[in-house]
Amino acid sequence: MIRLGAGRTDRVVAVGAHCDDIAIGAGGTLLTVCRARPGVRVDALVLSGGGGEREQEERDALTAFCPGADLRVTVLKLPDGRMPAHWEEAKAAVEELRERTEPDLVLSPRTDDAHQDHRGLAKLMTTAFRDHLVLRYEIVKWDGDLGRPSAYQPLTPEVAEEKVRLLQEHYPSQRHRPWYDREAFLGLARIRGIECHARYAEAFDVAKLTLNLGG
Repeated sequence: MIRLGAGRTDRVVAVGAHCDDIAIGAGGTLLTVCRARPGVRVDALVLSGGGGEREQEERDALTAFCPGADLRVTVLKLPDGRMPAHWEEAKAAVEELRERTEPDLVLSPRTDDAHQDHRGLAKLMTTAFRDHLVLRYEIVKWDGDLGRPSAYQPLTPEVAEEKVRLLQEHYPSQRHRPWYDREAFLGLARIRGIECHARYAEAFDVAKLTLNLGG
């Protein structure tokens, strides 16, 4: 297992197609980064769920997942499951996000995610953030689309447990879903931990990585 640092992380971009995507896919990573870098700027963009209960859930959750951060959250009102039909609106939102920040790290859905909203947003991110470290998070669901990730962020047991607690606490609208439970979230984190010689971890695909081995 090769361990590489991403350097100083002062600005983070995190995007999700739906409220709770970011927290499910990268909540532990956000907790880890924000605690290590007090005052880190986090720009979060969510394409759907704006104007109602889901937006408030998301704002409260991201505040908890980004302790001490300079957090800026935008939640749009694109209809769930219709992202391809609203491509121009999504593209404009991603481009506006790109214009206002120069991130050290980008957290995004995977381009091969089975959900069309996740997949579409991921493709937009590859064109807007061309020269950045983009880590594509995974979301467990009934589609069975989990792949073979290439990057891992180990999580301490305390962070892994806190991630699960915060997911349960801040998204009551999702508790009825059969896959939305402690066993699913902690179980996947344990499997990814095994793969990187840690107790728990979050796993990502890497869009593109430039090395500086002589630096």
